[in-house]
Amino acid sequence: MIVKGILKKGAYYDSVSLMIVSKELNQLEGIKDSSVVMGTQENRAILNAAGLMVSDFDKSNDTDLLISIKAISEEAISKAFAKVDQLLKDIRNKHDETGDVKAHSLEQAVKQLSGANLSLISIAGKYAAREAMKALQQGLHVMLFSDNVSISEEIELKQFARNKGLMVMGPDCGTAIINGIPLAFANVVQKGNIGIVAASGTGLQEVSSLISNEGAGISQAIGTGGRDVKKEVGGIMFIEAMKALAQDEETKIIVLISKPPHEEVLQKISDEIKKIKKPVIAILIGGNPKPLRNAGAIPAHNLEEAAIYAASLSKGIEVEKALNKIELRDVEILAQSEKLAKNCSGKYIRGLFSGGTLCDETQLILKDTIGYVHSNAPLNPDYQLKNLWKSEGNTILDMGEDEFTSGRPHPMIDFSLRNKRIIEEAENKEVAIILLDVVLGYGSHLDPASELVPVIRKALEISPKLLFICSVTGTNQDPQNRNEVIHKLEKAGALVMPSNVAASKLVGAIAKLIR
Repeated sequence: MIVKGILKKGAYYDSVSLMIVSKELNQLEGIKDSSVVMGTQENRAILNAAGLMVSDFDKSNDTDLLISIKAISEEAISKAFAKVDQLLKDIRNKHDETGDVKAHSLEQAVKQLSGANLSLISIAGKYAAREAMKALQQGLHVMLFSDNVSISEEIELKQFARNKGLMVMGPDCGTAIINGIPLAFANVVQKGNIGIVAASGTGLQEVSSLISNEGAGISQAIGTGGRDVKKEVGGIMFIEAMKALAQDEETKIIVLISKPPHEEVLQKISDEIKKIKKPVIAILIGGNPKPLRNAGAIPAHNLEEAAIYAASLSKGIEVEKALNKIELRDVEILAQSEKLAKNCSGKYIRGLFSGGTLCDETQLILKDTIGYVHSNAPLNPDYQLKNLWKSEGNTILDMGEDEFTSGRPHPMIDFSLRNKRIIEEAENKEVAIILLDVVLGYGSHLDPASELVPVIRKALEISPKLLFICSVTGTNQDPQNRNEVIHKLEKAGALVMPSNVAASKLVGAIAKLIR
């Protein structure tokens, strides 16, 4: 096998374009693997782990393009490099075929779309704060999708926005649903009377989708960015979003979603809950529920419970009846785990997540059944993975973390890294279960089954007794259609559970029996 690479100094392309180029290369005859990425430190580590690193890449930096190809012959590599040049040229010359008028600046866009009141900003992080401030100065609310914005810039933007009566969602904010419109990574949910404030993107997606699938709906869903509830930012936008929903006539029930806020921020949130005259349901994943309960909120133990509480209240159903339904389901999960455990040949779980909040939720559920597990984002620092590319014992990975995504598309879009890891884990005879989340909606891969089904089938050829257990976050109204995705995954051999909580409980129960 031959591996060759080319470094192009100062050649910048966005990560989605490069993902498309790499996929085209992998389909060429004689090509075994390829990667076309910007030369970030994280991408060099990924190339090294994949056996695609060449010595010239040591001299690269963030603005350089790295093209690495593994092939069966010199001829195949030469043809592939020629194809790269053509593909990159096509991307540069690609014209918008929609016929829409393009704006080349924020000022032009505002002139062309008078009456607009929100700007979604997704550009390289070092430029994002400047553009966000321009938008605020134009009187626009901001959804700041970009990451790598400094904490001082975030505070400045949010204080400026609060003084102007505007919202800043983000930075690193992937999800919001405003007036029924899904923004960035968000799902098509039913309209209703439940408002959500979330410092957690996939947490918002999971809860809003479960609410919709339960037959209730969303009035507004406001993502604040995860750092908003840290001590430094002080929950500026989380509190402002709570106030907005408290005053919104269409919102009758409020759901709060977050990882544990700083103690001072939790106190501010609790003080605000006391002022709200609507039911408030709160899930602080792994946090202390006591201050919320004392403030008058209904604390939930997990995302699924929060969604079912909210949907029940929305439909006038007593919460206790909804809880009974979950308890009956959990009894069925225990019975199911006993049957599945009998056929397991390995003993370890490998969770490969695209959603960080879902990864945290799974670790919390497993802690109560089999104890702490290893991770790149562990609940207990003693379980920090020594090598990101090598699992230890029971391992739950958040593949949406920066070490996997810097200079690359998010794993909800680009399945290549997770697919490689699935095959690596399947080749380990000690692995009994692979746990996956599949997150649908706008912004995510439009056909996730086409990526996962061949990989699941290949993994089951390698290890026929391997268990694939999945959850699918989304709705049947999403572009991917949740039911169709579930059908394809099940046909390939995966067991699809109704929520991440259900999937994690099943995996934990099996792991307890086989260890």
